[in-house]
Amino acid sequence: MFGMLPFERSDDNLFDTFDNFTRNFFRSSNASLPAFRTDIRDDGDKFVLEAELPGFEKEDISLDVKDGILTITAAHQEHSDQKDGKGSYIRRERRYGCFTRSFDITGIDETAITAAYKSGILELTLPKTVPAVPESRRIAIE
Repeated sequence: MFGMLPFERSDDNLFDTFDNFTRNFFRSSNASLPAFRTDIRDDGDKFVLEAELPGFEKEDISLDVKDGILTITAAHQEHSDQKDGKGSYIRRERRYGCFTRSFDITGIDETAITAAYKSGILELTLPKTVPAVPESRRIAIE
């Protein structure tokens, strides 16, 4: 009777064991993982974003800011050719990978963002904007 309630699904039915196993197995596949791992830390007056991009060169990474959105793109091409004495291919392999992630940077001073890449870690310093303090002025009474 409990399995007949609307909007509820019971996973303890003996007849659905295999169905639940395959559903849970494919749910935990890496298809839902982000393109690359990032850590974001709040250091008071700035945020520090660290992105793991192992195997990429600095030239493979591009950072773009448009309309309050920061986009990190890392693209890599690799070619491996092995030829015999006649110039014919014995083996030829190519790999290409491109990863992109976007972040909302509302409240960040876009002109002061800095980036460094070392040992497969891209580190971005994102300084926070200083909130504008409304000016007060005295009005003379005539």
